[in-house]
Amino acid sequence: METKGDSENMVKVSVKFNGRSIPLSLSVESTVKDLKSLLQPLTDVLPRGQKLIAKGKVLDDEMKFSSLGVYNGVYKIQLIASQGLHQGSGPIKKESPVRRIAKTNTQVTVVKSQFDRWKLTGVIALSNTAIKDIPQEVWNCGSSVRFLDLNSNSIEDVPEAIGGLSSLQKLFLNANHINDESISWKGLSSLKSLSFLSLSQNLLTTLPSDLADLTTLKELHVAHNKLTCLPDEIGLLVHLEVLEANDNRLTTISSCIGSCSNLVEVDFSQNLLVELPETLSSLRNLKALHLHNNGLKSLPSTLLKNCTKLSTLDIHGTEITMNMLREFEGWESFEERRVLKHSKQLAFRVRGSSYSYFDEGADKS
Repeated sequence: METKGDSENMVKVSVKFNGRSIPLSLSVESTVKDLKSLLQPLTDVLPRGQKLIAKGKVLDDEMKFSSLGVYNGVYKIQLIASQGLHQGSGPIKKESPVRRIAKTNTQVTVVKSQFDRWKLTGVIALSNTAIKDIPQEVWNCGSSVRFLDLNSNSIEDVPEAIGGLSSLQKLFLNANHINDESISWKGLSSLKSLSFLSLSQNLLTTLPSDLADLTTLKELHVAHNKLTCLPDEIGLLVHLEVLEANDNRLTTISSCIGSCSNLVEVDFSQNLLVELPETLSSLRNLKALHLHNNGLKSLPSTLLKNCTKLSTLDIHGTEITMNMLREFEGWESFEERRVLKHSKQLAFRVRGSSYSYFDEGADKS
């Protein structure tokens, strides 16, 4: 219980930001810098992107509340955020009333010729068809299916029947309404040929330990969900080459990530990370690491030294400065690789290029 003596040593502040008021209590000996640290997880604005104003005056980081003469009542402060200096997907705003949209349940009519083509080619493309349920005909294809594209629909349920597609190699489930309870990881984990799994832009808050059973997985895309962490079992995906987990609510990364020795590209940008495990330096094949808009203040100490293939390191919108990077062992070699890659990309754009590619969704008409 707070005593009178305790209350005399505390100050109450109300921080106005993005149409809402944030009430806080802190010691009179706390500094403005301390207040900024408290505001970071509440606003998603990095401390160096916060400008705090009281009574028409910008507050200096080293000012103590005792020097401001704040003891009684509530001290009102306005927070102005600098553009781009945020963690996660952007500064938290006042919640707007939720507009409910009636869901439609469009049924796709699968004609025999289409079903036969699915079985013959192993390719099923049902993206942007407004379906809520996966058609029974998909499950009837069984082991014939290699490629299944269900992107941009209203699918809520991924049943255990998914495990019957035993030859499935690539599964696209982006931009649906899938949550933790509506996806059968028991079914997914039995897909022993799956090399590509994309669950981005859904409603997932966690990934289960069953993820470890996807031993053939080379690419995992779980961006734009509500994940707060990745399971330790992520380290058992030893063939994983690409991991996209940007635009979530990740606060920590398991140290087991260091066991994913084949990782080439990792995207943890726009999360709530304040530190990274030292084991990230074990990723000797890593070429690209995207970390922008996190609350990071430092990097693993041997990252630039040990990751000798790293040429892309995106730290924009973090607390890490270029001067800090230059102090890292291995900086010179990293900078050479970075400049060389940039030069090659520039030359490629100048020369121009033409692309030919195979559209695996070619069964669409």
